[in-house]
Amino acid sequence: MARSEGTFGRIEVYEHFMGFSSTTMGTTALPQGGHGVMYVSVNEGSFAGTIDEPGGILAGTVDTASSDNFALYIGPFKPSDGEIWMETRLKVATMSDAAVYVGFSETLDATTPVMPAEFTTESFSYPGTGGQVGLQYDALATTPLWRAAASDAGIANIDCDSLACSAGVSPMSEAWDVVRVEIDPAGNGEVYLADVKGGLRLIKRFTTPVTASDLQFAVVMIENRQANAAVMEVDYFNAGGTRDWTR
Repeated sequence: MARSEGTFGRIEVYEHFMGFSSTTMGTTALPQGGHGVMYVSVNEGSFAGTIDEPGGILAGTVDTASSDNFALYIGPFKPSDGEIWMETRLKVATMSDAAVYVGFSETLDATTPVMPAEFTTESFSYPGTGGQVGLQYDALATTPLWRAAASDAGIANIDCDSLACSAGVSPMSEAWDVVRVEIDPAGNGEVYLADVKGGLRLIKRFTTPVTASDLQFAVVMIENRQANAAVMEVDYFNAGGTRDWTR
């Protein structure tokens, strides 16, 4: 039977970073890894494929000034076409040096990326101009913890300054965490974390934090909080969604 759709409705990128060679970061969006993962950075740090751990790992070192950063990203995807998801396994060398964001962001500046969500002292701010939902850690917090966050146009989806959005644990330096974020076709979001407490557990479910028809990039990002050249290692980065079959 003839139909307007093709066979390949699912779009997915899976990067395990095997066979990656050392390179200097540029300050514009460039392909890396050959499997659909891109990166953008503020100032030029460096990438290196590590060879002292199995399975392929990408190590990224941020440039040396405070607020220098880099972001790995995949996309864009549109939730209204079908559920979108992203998952990554990562660790940071020294958590007290850095802020980390993992999740979806509608906007990602291709020359000067900013963290979609930041947490300073006791409260969130949302520098990203579009919708976002993800998990965030910030060394500038009075109590640095993994915290779920969701916003659109700089306005919080719900108040996440309280412990209601906290994972109740701070990521440890040089320890692997797994983060998964999903957005369904209605624009509802879910944030998961696997850490020292065990397997993936739901941290927060958000009701329509983003407009489902808006495009979203899957993002893994780290930013210096001191002038110490923060280092993040990524074991894998997976993201996917559904093709738009509109003629």
